[in-house]
Amino acid sequence: MLYGVLILALVYVSLQTALAPLLILLSAAAISALLCVLLRPLLVRYALARPNARSSHRVPTPQGGGIAVLAGAFLAIGLVLQGLPPLPGADSLAFVVTVSVVLAVVGAWDDIRPLSAGLRLCLQALCVAVVIVYAAPNVRLFPELMPLAVERCLALLAGMWFVNLTNFMDGIDWITIAGIVPLAGALALAGATGLIDPASGLLAAALCGGLLGFAPFNKPTARLFLGDVGSLPIGLLSAYLLYRLAGTGALAAALILPLYHVADATITLLRRLLRREKIWEAHRSHFYQQATTNGHGVLSVVTLVSLLNCALVGLATLSILMPATMVQLACIAAAIALTALVLRRFSRQAPAS
Repeated sequence: MLYGVLILALVYVSLQTALAPLLILLSAAAISALLCVLLRPLLVRYALARPNARSSHRVPTPQGGGIAVLAGAFLAIGLVLQGLPPLPGADSLAFVVTVSVVLAVVGAWDDIRPLSAGLRLCLQALCVAVVIVYAAPNVRLFPELMPLAVERCLALLAGMWFVNLTNFMDGIDWITIAGIVPLAGALALAGATGLIDPASGLLAAALCGGLLGFAPFNKPTARLFLGDVGSLPIGLLSAYLLYRLAGTGALAAALILPLYHVADATITLLRRLLRREKIWEAHRSHFYQQATTNGHGVLSVVTLVSLLNCALVGLATLSILMPATMVQLACIAAAIALTALVLRRFSRQAPAS
């Protein structure tokens, strides 16, 4: 009798652990969608984004949907973890969640009353540094090539860039959904299969679910924007998860997964620097923005970005399953080629219908 009870208990715990990513994803999506409905009237009153010369929208639209995304993700994790045994990596979640909330507050403040570029960067650097030192203290990417201090400085710069490029890329409806949902979904599967620690996998599932719950409100033409309150911490969470993935030895996969967002934002930044533009000011120079100017519809742009990101997930998976150096290099080369084709398409005039 006792053995039967123990077996049933083990089966129950195993099922809970196996289903945890799906439960978190569904819970985060439901909470996020509900909060979007509840918060939208308040955001219409206090956080309305009005169109200007650099905007992609034509009518005033509330921003701040990132509150729902983050709240849905973090509440879902908290609820599901209550019923699970202690998970490896769970201690790091407290730091990641706390810092993400702080960065969300910074973004919310910037949405309402813009901060100076210098102050924004300092606060972002502090948040990224806390995550690197306290949430991922044992992650090393190049232990034989460089000292820990140098590697962490590079990780700090990369993290700050990812936080900002996610914000830069959130310029048309559904573009962040198209970019981050495939990435987060892939990382959730990586956690479920043991490639990354289970806690990070659950965080990825929560982020994916939160964005899916927000997606119906952001579909073209959007009724709600993420705002800096959402894009900045989403960038931080994505960077943290990719850093965790790279720390397992899957550096090629971590480089491939976010390639479209990284390429579009980085090339655009370098072009603006060469033109001596003020890079902290709003603009419409990104490839996805050029695409809408060149006659590509918003829905066709985000669909192509989604398809590209799904292809990048496939290449990243192949680089993990076949870790030979030549295979990884081939996967990276194929990812660069596909991304270049999409960027080239966006930079050219759409064919007449």
